[in-house]
This record gives sequence, C-alpha cells and structure tokens, in this order.
Amino acid sequence: MIGEIVQDYYDADGRKTFRPDLRGRSGFRSTFPPGRFLSQPLKKWCSDFSELRRFLSTCKYVTDKEQFGENDYWQPPDDFEQSRKGDCEDFALWTWRQLIHMNYPSRFVVGTAGRYGEGHAWVTFEKDGKAFLLEPLSWGVGLRLPRLSVVRYKPKFSMAWDGENISFFAHADRKFDASSLRVTILVFEWLTFWIYFWVKAIPRIIIRLPFKLFRLSQSKKPEHSG
Repeated sequence: MIGEIVQDYYDADGRKTFRPDLRGRSGFRSTFPPGRFLSQPLKKWCSDFSELRRFLSTCKYVTDKEQFGENDYWQPPDDFEQSRKGDCEDFALWTWRQLIHMNYPSRFVVGTAGRYGEGHAWVTFEKDGKAFLLEPLSWGVGLRLPRLSVVRYKPKFSMAWDGENISFFAHADRKFDASSLRVTILVFEWLTFWIYFWVKAIPRIIIRLPFKLFRLSQSKKPEHSG
C-alpha cells in the first residue's frame, strides 16, 4: 500500500501554482470547493497505517456512474466514510484527511497510472526526509509496495494543506530512464516482494476455497415451493 518514491522518476515536490488545470483526463476536476474536503469532521480517525488499512478493507470500489449517475464526482471524506463506497478520488481524499490527522506532511494527488496511463488519484506523504506514495486501493497487498510499482504513477497536480491554507502544485513528467544496475536492483526488489506475497497468500486461498465453493453452491440451489 505504501512505496518509497524514487525521486529521479517522480516529481514529488512540483511547482506551486495558483490553481490546477481543469482540463484533460487527469485534470483537477473537483466537484466541490477544495475546502469542503477538509471542513467537515469525521467519525473515524486512524492512529496508524495498520488501522487505516483495516478501515479501507471494509470499503468497496464503485464507479461514479454506478453510485451517482455521473462521470466524475468527488465524494467528500465524511460522505465516503458513511457509504464506504467510491472510486479512486474518494478513497484518496479520505486517506489524505487521515494522514493530515496523523501529522504527516501529505498531499492529495491526481495524475495517471498504469500501463495505459489512465486517470487516477492517490496520496503522497513525507517521513524522515523521504517521500512516499500511498495507494489506498492496494490495501489488500499489505502495508508495503516495492519501489518499482511506484514508477508507474505520474503526478499532474496535487493539493496540500498546512493547517491554515490550501496550496496547489503542478508536477513535471519525468521519464523512467535508469541504468542497468538500477533497473536490476528495482526488479529484484519487486520480484522478492511478490514472491513473498504469493507464498503467504496461496495457502490462505487454498484453505478458504472449499468454504467459498460451498457458499456458492448453496446460493445456486433452486428454491422449492411447499
């Protein structure tokens, strides 16, 4: 869920701007004034990342079209907390509020991610002089992500709050152009992470599979009238 940002390939700081660009698929298309995402109190406050991950595990990814009948709708964190349903912006805005509460210098970020450069939203924060990316939708993987997984994220705009004012930042697009040694290190780290993940995950899947199949068979049984 959390991966260290490789600064050479990710513009973590950005350039401060008066307002973010509203155009394009990765534009900053806020449904409400940004202050609305910070003004209302939440009922759930997390004390650490483990608690945050547990809450996210109870939430369901749902598209804006399915939930609100709109192509793009940024759900305020207090509403998301109640519905526990939403898309990437909704997960990220709620998570951003939690990191602010945990006193991490953090940002809500919009940009593109993945092989096909799809519009996406996530959170970044700073700790011990390093920058980290937090992907709320990857709670099922665990608390850590390998650095190579973070390379696919390309920030366009971000929003930060210092306790008094909201600031916006525009980010440059940096290319992944590493030396062979650097690539080898990152790939080895990535492979080690996923091998360890699946070694732990497969036994749990095997144990749970019979119960899932049984519940599936029971749900498919025809109902008989008396």
